[in-house]
Amino acid sequence: MTISRRDMLLGSAGVAAGAGLMGHLGTAPAFAQAGAPKFTPEPGAQLRVLRWAPFVKGEEDAWLANTKKFTDATGVQVRIDKEGWEDIRPKAAVAANVGAGPDIVFVWFDDAFQYPDKLLDVSDLANYLGGKYGGWYPGLEGYTKKDGKFIGLPLAAIANAILYRESWVKEAGHSTFPTKTDAFLDLCKALKGKGHPAGFALGKAVGDGNNFAHWLLWSHGGRTVDDNGKAAINSPETVAAIKYAAELYKTFIPGTESWLDINNNRAFLAGEVSVTANGVSLYYSAKNDPKLADMAKDIKSANLPVGPIGQSVELHQTTSCVVFKYTKFPQAAQAYLQFMYEQEQMPTWITQASAYCCQPLKAYANNPVWTSDPVHTPYQRASETLRPNGYSGPLGYASAAVMADYVLLDMFAEGATGQRTPEEAIKRAEARINRYYRV
Repeated sequence: MTISRRDMLLGSAGVAAGAGLMGHLGTAPAFAQAGAPKFTPEPGAQLRVLRWAPFVKGEEDAWLANTKKFTDATGVQVRIDKEGWEDIRPKAAVAANVGAGPDIVFVWFDDAFQYPDKLLDVSDLANYLGGKYGGWYPGLEGYTKKDGKFIGLPLAAIANAILYRESWVKEAGHSTFPTKTDAFLDLCKALKGKGHPAGFALGKAVGDGNNFAHWLLWSHGGRTVDDNGKAAINSPETVAAIKYAAELYKTFIPGTESWLDINNNRAFLAGEVSVTANGVSLYYSAKNDPKLADMAKDIKSANLPVGPIGQSVELHQTTSCVVFKYTKFPQAAQAYLQFMYEQEQMPTWITQASAYCCQPLKAYANNPVWTSDPVHTPYQRASETLRPNGYSGPLGYASAAVMADYVLLDMFAEGATGQRTPEEAIKRAEARINRYYRV
């Protein structure tokens, strides 16, 4: 989700200064305690970290402050670079292919499976952190573990939920937000009739578009592939999902088929749409803009409605830290990540993210950020409830490639807009899936 600094969350509370800094005594200390792996930064080590551009300024501020603490403790200089959300994936892939670039990258979903042999085995560090802090959430862990080894560290689930204007929902005749897909469609039709259309990304949006497309498919019982990785997209359930998407699309503001992650934010904040799916950052963009104070009071949140299968099934944006094997400083890179995940640093980062980043380790689940504002509530269980995008097959190169190529998003965009019939859109998606799963 690329966004300008002007659009980012402003006025964060500031990052609390952490206690217990290790003194820099001229040589970089090893981070080790009882049962912990020992990572001694190499002499003269310098690190370059590539992360996604922030949507919440407080989150970035906390990460930078914790990084400074690491540098103060070790003398290891750390350069933080940022790229737009859509640009992280190709930048990381290029680095993997040429064998040069950032030491550490914040990657998306199962991107790590596109180049697992190029990534450092961080199993010792991951097992230590998991053992100390209550274990990793399985959904997040699955994105970083291959053949029993960790090829990355789960960092966060960036939750996706419905954000809506409460007064407009009531104007449309609904006292509460619907929890089922059929009632949700009725609401969107009523909102459109009142001049308050909905808007969900059907363009190549890494976060919002992928989350929306997978919810559409899963809520109707569809799957991309079966348990064995065989294409299962051509099913009555997928047809039903596309037909539902087509009806929902009629209630949208024009142009959503070209939306990237930033577009629904802009449309919502401009008052052009009444309901969308996004991270909590959208709420804070309004809350911290004096000109949007009344809008902020009117914004409420909800989980995505339950479809015909009768249970909540959602994809949440997941991000992981990977270390490339080409790094000249593997010890420093792991020391840095260990430092950032420890109790003295990570809870502050989660707090300052203002419910935008859901914790990867279970011990951090009781962060007060989840109860500090009722709008946060639908976001708090993202790490626990997320379903991997490769469902129901195994994660790997194929699932990563299908996601990176926007196969599901294209299918729903084609079917919802009438560019293709549901059957035609499914047939095209099936051919693309088979190409990646090598059928």
